[in-house]
Amino acid sequence: MVKYTVIARVSDGLPLAASVEDDQNGEAELADYKNKAKLLFKKMNENSEERCSIESGNYYFHYLIQQGVCYMTICERSYPRQFAFSYLEELAKEFSMSYGNEVEKRNLRPYAFVKFDTFMQKTKRVYQNTRTQHNLDRLNTELNEVANIMTKNLENVLWRGEGLEKMSSLSDQLRYESQKYKKSARDLNLQLLLRKYGPLVFIFIIILLVLYWRLWWY
Repeated sequence: MVKYTVIARVSDGLPLAASVEDDQNGEAELADYKNKAKLLFKKMNENSEERCSIESGNYYFHYLIQQGVCYMTICERSYPRQFAFSYLEELAKEFSMSYGNEVEKRNLRPYAFVKFDTFMQKTKRVYQNTRTQHNLDRLNTELNEVANIMTKNLENVLWRGEGLEKMSSLSDQLRYESQKYKKSARDLNLQLLLRKYGPLVFIFIIILLVLYWRLWWY
């Protein structure tokens, strides 16, 4: 299930809104993870991966970056990633419409849009039960969409100096290698076709030239 959600500005990590949890026991359990979320925000920049899942203990950090704003949620490991990103997309859409023009103001205070918690709580309830027909439909339609979202370990990101921008670089490299492989495959197929049909085409051209020469001179 979704345990905690926070929205922050990517440029400086300023928290803009966060969910308010009623469960005090859960609050104590998540305190360490909330601190880690702040550290993740500090490591983000304009080159960070736009979608990513980061595992840590019993939980996953799922985040989505849109228009300079990061939407992050902490979920139990068993919670479907498809639902987590669908939940974040709904938050991003509503937040952008409500506060998109105010995000980059210099005089913003932390949690300036705390009222957005009302929408977060309402949306969270929709996604809490993963067996409802509404969520099952989403799961079926979004399986392919999240299959390519990068997954990282929190320890690697925070404590081993692996910046989030490196994830983006790795993703770009993978795409480049994939395109390079496709080009090589096309070139190889072309060479095979030339070897197979090249002699026949050459003979056909010779015959045409002979016929043309005979018709021209006779």
